[in-house]
This record gives sequence, structure tokens and C-alpha cells, in this order.
Amino acid sequence: MTSSTTTRPPGPAAGGDDRTADLARADLVRRLRAAVRGSVDDSSRRRAEYSTDASNYRVVPQVVVAPRDTDDVLAALEVARSTGTPLTARGGGTSVAGNSVGTGVVLDLSVHLDRILEVDPEAATARVEPGVVMSSLQAAAAPHGLRFGPDPSTMNRATLGGMIGNNACGPHAVAYGRTADNVLSLDVVDGTGRRFEAGAGAGALDAVPGLDALVRGNLDLLRTELGRFGRQVSGYSLEHLLPERGTDLAKALVGTEGTLTTTLAATVRLVPVAAAPVLVVLGYPDMPSAADAVPALLAHAPLAVEGMDARLVDVVRRVKGAAAVPPLPPGGGWLMVEVGGASVEEALARGRALAADAGTSSVGVFPPGPEASALWRIRADGAGLGGRTPSGAQAWPGFEDSAVPPERLGAYLRELEALMAAHGVDGLAYGHFGDGCVHLRIDLPMERSGDPLRAFMTDAAHLVAAHGGSLSGEHGDGRARSELLPVMYSERAVALFGAVKDLFDPRDLLNPGVLVRPRPLDADLRRPAARPLPMASGFAFPHDGGDLTTAVHRCVGVGKCRADTSASGGFMCPSYLATKDEKDVTRGRARVLQEMANGTLVSRGWSSPEVHESLDLCLSCKACSSDCPAGVDMAQYKSEVLHRTYRGRLRPVDHYALGWLPRWARLVTGVPGLARVANAVLGVRPVARAVLRAGGMDPRRQMVRFAPRPFRRAVRSGAVDVRRAAAPPPADAGDGGSRPPVVLWTDSFSDALAPEVAHAAVAVLRDAGYQVLVPEHDACCGLTWISTGQLDGAKRQLRHLLEVLGPFAVNGIPIVGLEPSCTAVLRSDLRDLLPDDPRAVAVARATHTLAELLTAPAPVGPGDRWSVPDLSDVTAVVQPHCHHHSVMTWTADRSLLTAAGARIDVMAGCCGLAGNFGMQRGHYEVSVAVGEHMLLPALRDRAPGDLYLADGFSCRTQGEQLAGAQGLHLAQLLAARLTASTTGATTDAPAGASTHAPTPGAAAPTL
Repeated sequence: MTSSTTTRPPGPAAGGDDRTADLARADLVRRLRAAVRGSVDDSSRRRAEYSTDASNYRVVPQVVVAPRDTDDVLAALEVARSTGTPLTARGGGTSVAGNSVGTGVVLDLSVHLDRILEVDPEAATARVEPGVVMSSLQAAAAPHGLRFGPDPSTMNRATLGGMIGNNACGPHAVAYGRTADNVLSLDVVDGTGRRFEAGAGAGALDAVPGLDALVRGNLDLLRTELGRFGRQVSGYSLEHLLPERGTDLAKALVGTEGTLTTTLAATVRLVPVAAAPVLVVLGYPDMPSAADAVPALLAHAPLAVEGMDARLVDVVRRVKGAAAVPPLPPGGGWLMVEVGGASVEEALARGRALAADAGTSSVGVFPPGPEASALWRIRADGAGLGGRTPSGAQAWPGFEDSAVPPERLGAYLRELEALMAAHGVDGLAYGHFGDGCVHLRIDLPMERSGDPLRAFMTDAAHLVAAHGGSLSGEHGDGRARSELLPVMYSERAVALFGAVKDLFDPRDLLNPGVLVRPRPLDADLRRPAARPLPMASGFAFPHDGGDLTTAVHRCVGVGKCRADTSASGGFMCPSYLATKDEKDVTRGRARVLQEMANGTLVSRGWSSPEVHESLDLCLSCKACSSDCPAGVDMAQYKSEVLHRTYRGRLRPVDHYALGWLPRWARLVTGVPGLARVANAVLGVRPVARAVLRAGGMDPRRQMVRFAPRPFRRAVRSGAVDVRRAAAPPPADAGDGGSRPPVVLWTDSFSDALAPEVAHAAVAVLRDAGYQVLVPEHDACCGLTWISTGQLDGAKRQLRHLLEVLGPFAVNGIPIVGLEPSCTAVLRSDLRDLLPDDPRAVAVARATHTLAELLTAPAPVGPGDRWSVPDLSDVTAVVQPHCHHHSVMTWTADRSLLTAAGARIDVMAGCCGLAGNFGMQRGHYEVSVAVGEHMLLPALRDRAPGDLYLADGFSCRTQGEQLAGAQGLHLAQLLAARLTASTTGATTDAPAGASTHAPTPGAAAPTL
């Protein structure tokens, strides 16, 4: 048994070895920097970011190189050969078997080698560099009615080089084949430095001396052991070298996982885009029963046949809400079958014919549209969603993508379920059932040892082999399965793989430890080497056993945070979209935090500079908490790190200036007349710049303006038609019993910085039939304390808030929040910071956004008593706040606005200000770059009269400061229309609205 961790022996020898290794690494880095124009980074932070991929393994490289072009790649390869340093080529880093980690040079080809060199619509081919992201190729081919056939679920961040390395497939491989079936030629360099164009036909094997003779001497083995069914991906696919298969060296190199050659460019085949794909969903009692039906369906030539466990769908409902899953036919497991046709009608007819042979009456048909897209999103997020079992346990890859001939799939799944039961583990099965490929992450207890992994993997390998299957069906063998190849192949076949490796890479420098002379499958495991980081007065991490280490290991590296998902409404990861640096993506940050838990590479704990560098450009947008399929919440992790780093110590000055903003706002607005004086003084730019610099903020920013008359003071004066209440009113106390009560919670922003929003909300709520209650005492949610990691202070604020709002909540009175970030605290962080206070649960459940309340059914919402004002003449650029999107979702707001007839252009992604982030010194450029991704161009390009609608104070501030656009809150838009309807005022919509508070008691500015 190989230990999963390495213990360094004590004494002088260890220190000498360290010094020798350091000198060798320094020499390697010096040579690389002299030879390569791209980035050469041996910092501990960068090495931590690349120490793992989407697998279970942790292998720290000596240096990470991001070559600028092909010449850089060739130069880096030459340095590796001359120094005898192992080299691993890497694309998107989404390999689940440990294929893209290595001990020497990691060559990141995704940063710069991302050009699509040619798309030839006549020949239906494309030539690409290895770092091209799959979805970029699809976008380039689409105008010609073409696409690349294989489409793995990671297609919006996986690179073609990585797909070639692992022989990726995806749902549509049942129609279009694997990556190998779609590669025509490869420009490659092998381990000896030979560069050649790998192709097919006579003479193709001459590029590598000895290869032709090796093939001729093993024709019988190639014909009997390899290529037995479509998803036999494990090992080297040498069957492509057979003369009857075209002697195709390019196809044989696909799936070799960077162990034989490094790809410089590829020519690939394109296929026509399906004209009108229709999704047929078939329900079965369980997954094995669904698998039994697959062979009959294949006769209908479907485009895709995917299996999906009902328990996986339950996870989606639990995490993302019932609205995320369209109504499905009854079943414990489903087949998602896509069929095509020249028209939707033809595809529907083919779908009906297929359903007739499906052996089930539980059928749902989804034409192209949002419901079909939502179902495919569930499937695409499977790798992350399957990372937690229904019990909430962490599930791991390793036995991730086994495959058997489709006719054996049902029997195989039954025996696999029995095997998991025998080992006492669980997992959610899904996958490419049309090809017999099963994706499965299993909750093996690997916190302390790799023994459970070895035991299960060994038994599972024998099970797969008994069904004539393949250990890997598309992701390659990597470090997870290479050791088990002798279970699947004869001794002679394994020796043949070694002989091929020796021809291409005799010094074993290209991705060593994979496929040939493999590392043990339980060596170099990441999770057993991580130390616990239990709760220490900060966040409770209740879903992770109170342990930050468990929380950060939610990140299994699927890399969705690296993709630009804004086209589909995604919000993460805004800083990565601005910088394209692995440091600034959720996955990279999680890796550094995991290394902190390991304690060797990142060794100074909470104060480690690597940790703070990684977290510096995190906007705390919380988008990962909803968009990441694994449920990573980097905003909480960042807050926890800042809390533990600075607790009891002097903090950066901006933590006091911005972290205590509600306190300063109360001081300034609490004295009549002081706000006007402060605004006048801070309105002088030299003074403002000096104050900003002194407070740790960027002097290019503008100071906030304090309200001369905050909302709560107007309430106390009786100028606002609301009821002040220190406790819930008696049941019969509301306007003769006709108006149900609702609490209007005015956060610090809505009270002291934007009271016009609160005034507008009063008007809307009263018009909707509510008795508006304003608590007697103010209640701050502690948001700014949370974002700066002052969690002790945040808890004090929240305990006071529970004293104020708790009595209303436990009595069932709805609470309406106006500022999305503050509302999100009550809905999420409140329970994680005060998990033992039952009032926290009550307040979280009682808290609503304005749109949620107005669209909710009675008795919570206004029901049939109120209709939203007509907004049919409104066109607006809309910026949902990140916390609104991630915690509450923007569904209710969209429903309200569209039902009222408004035409809206909804931005996806962060505005870039993100609370204190965009104000802090050192963040201005990134803040602007994030805004330029979508929001700022949309504001500049809007037509005259179009509104800017943004509930978030920070979003309105960013729009005003960087685009001159004055934003409106939803409450202001609705209240202005109420005013217009009662006064007969014009309804022409201006470009913005006044930022000055209206006359106390007034509804809102007239539009």
C-alpha cells in the first residue's frame, strides 16, 4: 500500500535536499525566463493554483509557464529536455483523473495559444491552437451552419488541446463520435524534440522510427484487445494504427494524455448543426431500468441519449429552487434523448416514434426553448451537483466515467449499485447512456486516508472488466486509473503501451506517472493531507461540519467559474473575466486555501501572503454560491480569512473607513444640518481626494452624499404615513382590519444615503393594500463588517437586529428589504453567523424583496387586490445586484416587470463596484474592467429616455460615477407610476432620477 502523504525525514539531509532542489528550480526558472517570452512563475501562490486539476490529486509543480506562441512552447520543451525536467501540458485544468498536474513544468496553453487559425466551410474543417476553448470554436463555426461534434459539459472552459489529450466526448458523441473520430491531423512535438504533422495513410508511421515495425508485430493484439466498443478510451487507442482503420496516427495520439506528444495545432472535422433538436424525456423506475431501454432507442439514430438520476434532480431543486427544474414525467431516473429533423415537426414525429419503443408511458417532450435548456443545464452541471450525495456528504471523482457496451449497461449498473452498498458508499449516477458511459462521484471517506479509494477502485475495475468495459469512457486514465490497466488489459497489451511510450518519449519527461509506469492511485491525494480548520467565532459553515477545510474542498475544480456564462445569465467570476488570471478565479482561490489547509507550500496560515493575494480581487459578489455547481461561497471564505487574520489586531484603514460606514452615516445624519456641511466639504475635489487617500480608498472615486434628512428621522417627525412599532401590532390593529401589516426594514443605505427609495417603497406598499410598519429602533445587518471580515462586530449588529425584527418575524409578519446586499445577509449570512438562534431562521424566512412580496400569492402578497402599474412604455437597462441574483434570485423582479409590459435589457455579471471593493485602493482598474464587461457599454449605448434600473446602491453608484447614468430602484419606478396615475403627470421616462431625497411623505419623483 502506498501512503497518500509524504513525510520528510528530519535532520541535515532533508535540509540539504531542500537546498539542492531549490538551486535546481532556480536554474530551471532562469533558463525558462531566458528562453520564453511568456510568463514564467515559480511563486508559491502560482504553484498552489496549478497543484491540482478537477481530480483528487495534489502534485506541486516547480514552475508554471504560460507561453505566448508556438515558439515559446518549443523553447520551453527544449529547456525541459536539456534539464531533464518533467513537463505537463495543461488546458482548462478540468481533467478529473489527474491528467494535467505534474512535478516539473506545467505548461498552461489556455492563456495565449487560443487562436482559431482557420474555419473552412467548404471542407467543413477548422484548424485551431490547443488553447482554444471549445465553445469559441462552436461560435466561430456556427455562422456556417457547422459545429464540432463532441461537446463535453465543460465545453465553455475546456480547451481543444485538453479534449485531444483525454479524448473527450460529451452527450452528442453518440451521433458524432469522440474527439478522436473528429481529428484529421495534429502538429505535435514528441519527447525527443521531433516535430511532425501526424496524419493518416501510407507513411504516417514513419514520423516515429520503429513505430511501423511495432504495429506490424502486434496486429493480432490491436485487433482483439483494442477498439472493442466506442467508449473504450483507457490505455492507448492503438487500433487506429491498423491498416484497415486507415493507419491514422493523429487519431491514435488522441487520448494519450500528453504522455507521447505536445500538441501545437490541430485540424478537426466539423459537422452540420442540427436544424431543430427536440428533447424527449423518458421516465423509468430507476437508473438500471432506464439503461435497459437504451439499445432499442439507438435504432432511431438519436443525437444524444443521457441518463439522469432523480436524486440528482432533487439536489438541483434543493440548491436552486423548484423553478430551476421544469415539470418532468414521473420516474426515479430519466433518459434525456435528443432527436433532430429538418423542422420541429419532423423532429417531434421522430421523437414520438422513439418514445413508442422506449418501454415506458412516462414521456415528456420539450421543443427547443427555455425548458429544454434548463434540463440540459442540469446535465451540464452534473460534475458539480454530483459532488454532494443526497445526505450532503462530499463525493469524489476517481471512478468518474467508466463505460461498458450499451447492451450491458443495465446489468452493470445493478451490480455497481450492489458494489457501492457493499462498500457503504453512495453516489448519483448520470452520463452518456447511449454510449454506455456512466459518470459517478462517490462519497468515499478520504479525509484521513486513500485506503477506501484503493479498495473501491480495485473492486470496481474488476467489475468493469467483467462486463467487457473500459475504466475510462472519455476522461482518460490519469493518476486515478492508470495503475489498474492490468485489470482490463493483458500483460502483453500493457507492455505494448510501454514500448510505444519509449519510442515517443524515451526519457519519460512528458507527463510521467500517467498510463505507463503509473503512480499509485492512492498517492498524492489532496484531501487526506489537509488539516482541519474548525470554526473559531466566525462563520459556522453548518453544511461542512463547521470546518473551513471541508468547505474549501467543495471546490473539485470543474472550472465553471472560468467560463463567461453571462450570455446565459451567470454572474461569476467577475474579476477573472477582467484579468483572465487563474489567481482571480474562484477555483484558483480555493486551491490556495486548500494549500493553506495543507500547510506546506502555503505555510503561514491565515496571514500567508499567498492567501491574501488570491483573495484581494475577490469582489465578494457571492455569485459562486449559486452559480458554482459545487456551492463554493468564496465571499464567506474571504470574510472568514480576514476575520481570523486581523482578529485582535490593527486592521487596514479601509476596514474602519468602509467597514464602519453605517456608523459614520449615523453620526453624520444624526445631527441636523451636519450632512449638508459634510456634503459641501467633501464635494470639494481636493478635500475629497485627501479624505479618500486617508481612508485607504482610491482618490479617483467620489465620496458618498449623506441625506440631509434620513428616512427614519422623517418617520419620527410624523411626516411619513407609516406606523412606528416596537412590537407586532394586535391582530385587529391594522386600518380596521383591512390592511395586513408588513415591516419595512430600512437598512443603513436606504435610511442615510438613499432615503428616496424608502419613501417610494412606502407609497407602493400602501397602494398594494398594506399597513406599513417601521420598527421603532434601527437595525443594521452588519454587511460592511462582514465584507471586511469583522465578524465579531457583525454578530453584535445582527444580534441587535434580531431583537428588533425577531418579534415581527416569529409572529408571521413579512419583512421587506430594499437594499439587495443587506436583504441577502438576512436570507443567508445571518443563519451562518448565528446558527443557534432560532430567531435567525424566522427572520430569514420572513424577509422578502419588494418584488417577491408583490408577486407572492395571498396572504403574503397583495393577491387580487392590486395590479402592478402599466410599464408598457418603459425600456430599461437593468442591473440585478450580485447578491440579489445569488441569494434571492431575480425571478420575481423579472416576472413583475414583464407582466407590467416593460422592455428590459438585463445585465449578467457584477457592476464592478461591489460594495467596498471598487472603493478600495488598488481595485479601481479591475472595478472599471468588470463594469466594462456588460454594464457600462449598455449604459452608454442606451437610447434617450431609457431608464437605468438597479436596486443596489453600489450598482447605482457605479453607473453614475463611470457612465453618468442615474439609477432608479424598482420602488421608485413603481411609485412614480402611481403618482403619475393619480396626478395625470406625463409618463415619459427620463434617463435617470434625482439622487436627492424627495419631500418627506412624497411618493417619489414623477416620471
